[in-house]
Amino acid sequence: MIERHFDKELTVLNTDLLKMAALAEEAIFKSTEALKNGDKEEAVSVIEADARIDKLENIIEENAIELFALRQPMAADLRFITTGMKINAELERIADLAVNISQRVLELADKPLLKPLIDIPKLSEVARKMVKGSIDAFVDRDEKKAKEVILSDPEANKLKNAIQDELINDYLVKDGTTATRAIPLLLVSRHLERICNHATNISEDVIYMVRAKVVKHKKLENRGNKGSN
Repeated sequence: MIERHFDKELTVLNTDLLKMAALAEEAIFKSTEALKNGDKEEAVSVIEADARIDKLENIIEENAIELFALRQPMAADLRFITTGMKINAELERIADLAVNISQRVLELADKPLLKPLIDIPKLSEVARKMVKGSIDAFVDRDEKKAKEVILSDPEANKLKNAIQDELINDYLVKDGTTATRAIPLLLVSRHLERICNHATNISEDVIYMVRAKVVKHKKLENRGNKGSN
């Protein structure tokens, strides 16, 4: 009976993490749509929704701590709970970055768009796919999916660098009066790139959960070689 109750508690933790992930993904999408459309109301809705995400983060953390204290989990269950706590924190940071993007939208909303937005929506889509992929890897306990997310990170870095090079060299350097419109876009690209970094962190945590091996700060080729043992 105790074991069955513990399984139910782990299921609740898993379900809450999936709710957190869905809210974070939605925040990324809405904040970028608000930027593309100059939609202040959408941006404000992302900012206001953050309180719900913060509340859920606290619930997940408190439940995980309670599981540690009352159940004293071992082996795979211990890794699941510790990974869940890390993912919870990463998702809350992702949601905060979506709020940051929305704040940039409010700065830009009453100004003419500096340039057509091409690479920023692409970077946003990469970020959303990486977050979704990392959560899918967590749900499926799938190391391969986690590695695919990690391998997507260079694409995100490339897009961020292209955005920043264009904004700096084609606008800021040539015309300093563009700063009030260019700098918020620079910050948006940085916020999106950081979201990708958090998705990478989640994927690394998933690999730890599945394999019981820490892979942070190691080259992916080495991770793959170790996985064959």
